[in-house]
Amino acid sequence: MTHSHTHTLQKQDFETLSEFRFQMRRFERFSENAAHSEGITPLQYLLLLHIKGFPGREWATIGELAERLQMQPHGVVALVSRSEARELVQRKPSDTDRRQVEVHLLSKGEHVLAHLASLHRAELRALNGTFTIPDIQ
Repeated sequence: MTHSHTHTLQKQDFETLSEFRFQMRRFERFSENAAHSEGITPLQYLLLLHIKGFPGREWATIGELAERLQMQPHGVVALVSRSEARELVQRKPSDTDRRQVEVHLLSKGEHVLAHLASLHRAELRALNGTFTIPDIQ
């Protein structure tokens, strides 16, 4: 596969991309450590976040979570099972479509998520402006 470039990247372009990826990875590492400090995995944190953050409602389906997490549905099912065993979430059959499974946060999941989200918000505020990328020609 060949790509046509109208502009050759300059040293500064690589420095900008490198800095962006470095700061992104630093935030990701912060997130991983924060999740572990709460006794959950980073993927469990993302699961809780995507359930609570799903637009327009307080639950999400396995398929919706698979999309948000960029995972295969069977992997999300396993993640939900592990999270259910930790009493973070609960599966419920959909009232409107029995083929769908809704995933709801339990009070323990709500508590862990609230604490971690607060830490993440503070970290993002500390990084204010870090993720602004100048236009790369």
